[in-house]
Amino acid sequence: MSLKNKSQEIEPYLSGRCIYLVGMMGSGKTTVGKVISQVLSYSFCDSDSLIEQEVNGTPVSDIFQLHGEGFFRDKETQILQKLSRMHRIVVSTGGGAVTRPINWKYMHSGISVWLDVPLEALAKRISAVGTKSRPLLHSDSGDAYRNAYKRLSTLLEERSEAYANANARISLQNMAARLGHRDVTSLSPVIIAIEVLGQIENYLRDEEGTSTVTF
Repeated sequence: MSLKNKSQEIEPYLSGRCIYLVGMMGSGKTTVGKVISQVLSYSFCDSDSLIEQEVNGTPVSDIFQLHGEGFFRDKETQILQKLSRMHRIVVSTGGGAVTRPINWKYMHSGISVWLDVPLEALAKRISAVGTKSRPLLHSDSGDAYRNAYKRLSTLLEERSEAYANANARISLQNMAARLGHRDVTSLSPVIIAIEVLGQIENYLRDEEGTSTVTF
């Protein structure tokens, strides 16, 4: 099914509710989120970018360095609280937004989807573009891929239970296997977006279901 057809199928069920994409850094939330927002005629926003705007355009890495992670997390919660009152927005959240229970209260005003990407793919993607903009990962020495993989592994261990609070889960590994791809890197943002909309549709058709859905 095409992305347009899937979006037309799901729109009546959505009722303008916001969609929150959660997942590790580098999981493609921004890229996939923009595809979904365009096809649904929703607005798109990246919560990290909104925080940067709130702090006079200061990059996230500098916010961490100047003010500390606690300050950043407080700003993140404030942003999610504001977004929870709005409609027709696709939100790409920061990788650590899931760690505060209060944030889930705000995200559950809409529909949350976990983009679950294998660590190898995340580490490869992030080490290829550099980690300077990622304060929880950056290291000046050693092998970039190995360092990224090790740190991502620790972060995922800390956060996986929190990610599982999402209304739906997209396992890219399962998707790749089902579609006959060798690995997840060959899955296009459009294919992933179709899967996201399909999972949201499943969730909306069964509003009573509170557990994470995996296909």
